[in-house]
Amino acid sequence: MAVAEVSGVRIAGIASTVPESVMTPEDDARHFGEPMDKVADSIGVWKRHKAPANGCVSDMCHFSAEHLLERLGWERDTIQLVVFISQSADYILPATACTLQNRLGLSTQCAAFDVNLGCSAYPYGLWLASQMLTSLRGGGRALLMVGDTATRNLSPQDRSTIPLFGDAGTATAIEVADDTSPMQFVLGTDGSGAPHLMIPAGGHRLPRSMETSIPHTCADGIVRCDEDVHMNGAEVFAFALREVPKLIKATLAASESTVDDFDGIVFHQANTFMMNHLTKRLKVASEKFPYSLARYGNTASASIPLAINDQWGSNDGPQDLRLMMAGFGVGWSWASAVADCRGIVLPPVLTMPDAAFPEQVRPKAAA
Repeated sequence: MAVAEVSGVRIAGIASTVPESVMTPEDDARHFGEPMDKVADSIGVWKRHKAPANGCVSDMCHFSAEHLLERLGWERDTIQLVVFISQSADYILPATACTLQNRLGLSTQCAAFDVNLGCSAYPYGLWLASQMLTSLRGGGRALLMVGDTATRNLSPQDRSTIPLFGDAGTATAIEVADDTSPMQFVLGTDGSGAPHLMIPAGGHRLPRSMETSIPHTCADGIVRCDEDVHMNGAEVFAFALREVPKLIKATLAASESTVDDFDGIVFHQANTFMMNHLTKRLKVASEKFPYSLARYGNTASASIPLAINDQWGSNDGPQDLRLMMAGFGVGWSWASAVADCRGIVLPPVLTMPDAAFPEQVRPKAAA
């Protein structure tokens, strides 16, 4: 695994937003025509939020960023970098980061780009944004915006994914600061696992067509089309059990820490069975692990910052937290980050009204 350390950068604040529409096992029961309480109990999800048809994850990231900038009192022309990480981009092109730079009214001297990652996105994003800030002349500030509208990609007949996934968008403020401890990162990839968690159609390898939109019965007996998420749950579970304990061990070694040194160890919120199994295997008290899955579901790339705001979010003053964050999943891809978050601003989880999402408007260039 790749190991990195970045000095002189701190996380100033994190904000997370979910849409107001809530889905429950009762909604699933009406949809599938059968009780779904046992499914909810098995995966540990009793509520999750779903964006409206016209809603994009960029809207929730924008909502989060506006709130965070107000709480921090940051002037917009001090932000020199925007990194947007998602697998729910607004367009094939341009990069969503470019549109967010404009929507937020940031300087045109601001660098902005997208990264396509899922469950490991947040630690990867912290590493990228932090490392890049150290290379900017005269210091600087960055906005890392991470999230997904995972509910958009689910087969309406897939009982394994519909009750599990929710939507969310987040914003993290990062700035150069000489008086902060270094952050440590551990990162890894195994692309042989790509077929086990995939949307086959929609890219250039398999463009969308009439054929890719036709539902068919897959090997696991679930009816999907090639434009839906295909998830091999058994392989995802086996991957997590194989790699995550090694990731945590490597992270503790890289940061010269023990689990007792952390206020929280924040896992990607995959499902309750997997998280319980991992906590038992790692022999760490469950109270060390924030758990937001029951209230928000698996929100893909947004799950780590969302869990942080859910656990520690407050309208009071800044907080001091030492955190380990670990993301793992689609790719296969995994990553961790260790950060001393001194004076971090963490508002409670924000709710974005459906009416606040902008209407879908065809861009003039595409008319």
